[in-house]
Amino acid sequence: MSRKASRNFINKHHQLEKRQRQAIAQGDKEAEAAISAEISDMGGLNRYQQASLQGQSNERGGDTSKILLEMLPVDLIKKANRRPRMLEVGSLSTRNACSNSRLFDMVHIDLNSQEPGILKQDFMTRPLPEESAEEFDIISLSLVLNFVPEAEGRGQMLFRTLLFLRQPADTVQKPNDDPFPSLFLVLPRSCVDNSRYFSDEKLGSLMGALGYTMRRSKKTQKLVYSLWARDHMTAGEIRFTKQEVNPGRKRNNFAITLKSLPLGSCIK
Repeated sequence: MSRKASRNFINKHHQLEKRQRQAIAQGDKEAEAAISAEISDMGGLNRYQQASLQGQSNERGGDTSKILLEMLPVDLIKKANRRPRMLEVGSLSTRNACSNSRLFDMVHIDLNSQEPGILKQDFMTRPLPEESAEEFDIISLSLVLNFVPEAEGRGQMLFRTLLFLRQPADTVQKPNDDPFPSLFLVLPRSCVDNSRYFSDEKLGSLMGALGYTMRRSKKTQKLVYSLWARDHMTAGEIRFTKQEVNPGRKRNNFAITLKSLPLGSCIK
């Protein structure tokens, strides 16, 4: 499948899913069944996953974890007395750069696992850690957030990362080159550079409210990579609304909104 074909397939799949959710919300059983049949005829989730794999294949420079390794202080990680624990959400392979580096204690999850080493699991329903050993030092959301269909769902996904990362250390005692706990985020560049409702500034504002500070970032022609250190706690309830910041007929409607409870109440 060509890059254009895989992109068109993915876009159509998302459009059908959106129409399906609308039909469900309206109680239109006939439309819901017709859309489900159309999704099935296209190949369903398995075909969608194959298109995603094709679109991010190695020959097209698709292993975004290579960029993550460039952003992290690898020498420092090698000298640490334990391997950082990484949760890779939407994992497509257990043989990417981070996995092959053997620097991390990796946990791979995806909605439709394609390998035995990838747990079939929805991050939004994954059980919360009950003890510190189950928490993570870093979470990877690489080309995951943009596939969440609703703006509020994207915000909830970002908020939920806080429930799985270990608590930030005292910034006075924490070394400046210690990147953990952290979040690796990859988005299509069009989400931040060509949206009516989103921008680099909006992303920075939202992440700051969540307790994250950007450590590293990189933009390519198609993608935006960013590494965010969780270095302070959130201050109570967070409200992040949808507001037009870049008017224009040719811009897209990507947005992230969030209305959250205080973090402590979510953990309880």
